[in-house]
Amino acid sequence: MSEAHNEHESPIKTPKQLIAAVVAGFVVPVVIIVLLVNYVGNNALTGAGSSAMTAQAIAERIAPVAKVEIKDANAPRVYQTGEQLYKAVCAACHASGAAGAPKVGTADWAPRIAQGYDGMLKIALAGKGAMPARGGTSPDDVTDYEIGRAIVYMANASGGKLPEPAAPAQPASGAAGAPASGAPAAASGADASAAAAAAAAMASLKTAAPAAASAGSNLEAGKKLYNTVCMACHASGVMNAPKFGDKAAWAPRIATGIDTLHNAALHGLNAMPPKGGAANASDDDVKAAVDYMVSAAK
Repeated sequence: MSEAHNEHESPIKTPKQLIAAVVAGFVVPVVIIVLLVNYVGNNALTGAGSSAMTAQAIAERIAPVAKVEIKDANAPRVYQTGEQLYKAVCAACHASGAAGAPKVGTADWAPRIAQGYDGMLKIALAGKGAMPARGGTSPDDVTDYEIGRAIVYMANASGGKLPEPAAPAQPASGAAGAPASGAPAAASGADASAAAAAAAAMASLKTAAPAAASAGSNLEAGKKLYNTVCMACHASGVMNAPKFGDKAAWAPRIATGIDTLHNAALHGLNAMPPKGGAANASDDDVKAAVDYMVSAAK
């Protein structure tokens, strides 16, 4: 009889056990519900209503493969900084040293910096080893000046102290596309008078024998100014500037006489601004830069 009575006896025998059973009856289901909600909420939905169906995601999926960008040919050119071009193009190899490229911020750049700005720019434009010419960019999209800025950025980030290359002069509005008729285009007012005077001066000196370089000209100062300013155009022939060392391009200019070349450099000619844009340079240094370029083209 006692054994049968024990079989039907409740496991809860004290008030404490009763309270524990009641609390567990409430807490356990709540904990289970919270865990289920967290489990469902942390899993990304793949069906309708998921993040794949947002307006932005749909727009990205149906976006056209090609895009047409219209640019104003007469608008001033906006050049990329060295850092911008580095991040957009050069970092693909120079950030990690891939394919033997000198890694930015390391001693790999020391022998390159020793070559000087001209040497590094020449290599960048022509390509070397696994690096294609111009780093794979097109001259229509990236100018020599922008490539030079990227070189200076990487070299200076690796221990160099190269000066920022001078920006090329912006062409005057409406200058591009002027029809060539074999004679100077007609100008108006003071511009016409100035153009006529310049043409007369050039014509009078056309048959003169080239004068000797200015006595005591400082070619070292000229080289320094060329490397920091003049090369922006004369290193690659930007805007029809006579290319450094190109004897054929410099021959007709040398034939006009050194004084004429000095005057053109000091006061500007066509797309070249006075002093090549180096307003703070002395007249003697500008003349020395001309002498330096002339000496390289003889």
